[in-house]
Amino acid sequence: MLRTRATTTTTIWVLLGIIVALEATPDYTGLTGPYCETRYRQMRCCEGRKDDCSVPIMGTLCYCDEFCNARNRSRSEDCCPDYLPHCHGEAPTAINTQLCNHKGRSYYPGNKFKENCNICECTSLEGNSEIMCEDNRCLMDQDLIDRINYVETAGWMARNYSEFYGHTLKEGLQKRLGTENPTYSVMRMNAVRRVYNPDDLPQEFDSRQRWPRHIRPVHDQGWCGASWAISTVDVASDRFAIMSKGTENPQLSAQHLISCNNRGQLACNGGYLDRAWLFMRKFGLTDEECYPWIGHGEKCRVQRRGKLSDANCKRRHSYALRNELYKVGPAYRLGNETDIMHEILTSGPVQATMMVYQDFFHYESGIYRHSRLSEMYPTGYHSVRIIGWGEEPSSFTGTLIKFWRVANSWGREWGEDGYFRIVRGTNECEIEQFVLGVWAKTV
Repeated sequence: MLRTRATTTTTIWVLLGIIVALEATPDYTGLTGPYCETRYRQMRCCEGRKDDCSVPIMGTLCYCDEFCNARNRSRSEDCCPDYLPHCHGEAPTAINTQLCNHKGRSYYPGNKFKENCNICECTSLEGNSEIMCEDNRCLMDQDLIDRINYVETAGWMARNYSEFYGHTLKEGLQKRLGTENPTYSVMRMNAVRRVYNPDDLPQEFDSRQRWPRHIRPVHDQGWCGASWAISTVDVASDRFAIMSKGTENPQLSAQHLISCNNRGQLACNGGYLDRAWLFMRKFGLTDEECYPWIGHGEKCRVQRRGKLSDANCKRRHSYALRNELYKVGPAYRLGNETDIMHEILTSGPVQATMMVYQDFFHYESGIYRHSRLSEMYPTGYHSVRIIGWGEEPSSFTGTLIKFWRVANSWGREWGEDGYFRIVRGTNECEIEQFVLGVWAKTV
């Protein structure tokens, strides 16, 4: 702030003068008030030097006391714009400053504001003022939404999500996904073959209807890139309930994985599915009530080869026959569309890795197929839980479109109550390329 008051020594005045010279000069051009007039309608402005003789302006204060009288000093930048006309009946000194105009609003040089995910500033150079903004690609893009909904007729609807607005696409890919692309050796994993008749598979199936009390609800990973952990524990939880016929119905802890599965894993900065399953196979997990979700990494609080009682988990009815942590057998890969369907039908939801394009963040409803417009921007990998399938006639051609029904981990406000449908049978977004099942070791 420019205002300085009476001091006791010449040295202090010199130092304060240097500070004043270095500080930015406020610019009240175009702000005519009322300011002093508002506070001092029935009286002359303050005499002498009084710091409380001020009024708010542009996030700071301007002054209305005699110290602002141009006859008393040569600098009056921190004085209210209407000080001279109201307090002395004199015309204010005009300052030639050009404003920046942007989308119907005016800004003074130096003013900053945020437009979606970019910081903008009104800059002035050689008498010309213009708005300069960062050039980040924003996670939410209204032009992309309009193109999908009104131009491309993609077969699904897009929308703007307030939780994502104001974030960059880079932030979305780093903090809303979090699954590392499987290594080459893992991708070469042989697929399990089942003996079944594909013609016997139903046209539609939903695990929530087949096992209404055994399928875990949709979770929200927040701004923690840990879909690798959440999809793992949700698939395992579903399968413990299904394979035990409800005798064991845990919600396993994703936080346990994030905090303790740290060898080659990066907690909220990403992880590998094969390493998550290997950890659960070797050491096991507690349930979420015992190790609740906090959404960031922390020091592991569970012994790797401990028991539920060692982890101070409360003894509940579901533990009547169990003190071992929840473990699984080796994860296995499913090779094609009908193998995936048969696995879900007989054993429960499966885990899938998919490539995420920018438009997926905007998904609201319908059968998703990524827009070609989003291919020009960076992508990332995400892991999700496929719980069923179906088919639906296209609203444009009338032909049947096959789809997977999938649980995401972005909360129930996103998509279709937290779920989405995606084209089935064409490996859309690579969702059929790396699909895993697992056998729960029930008691």
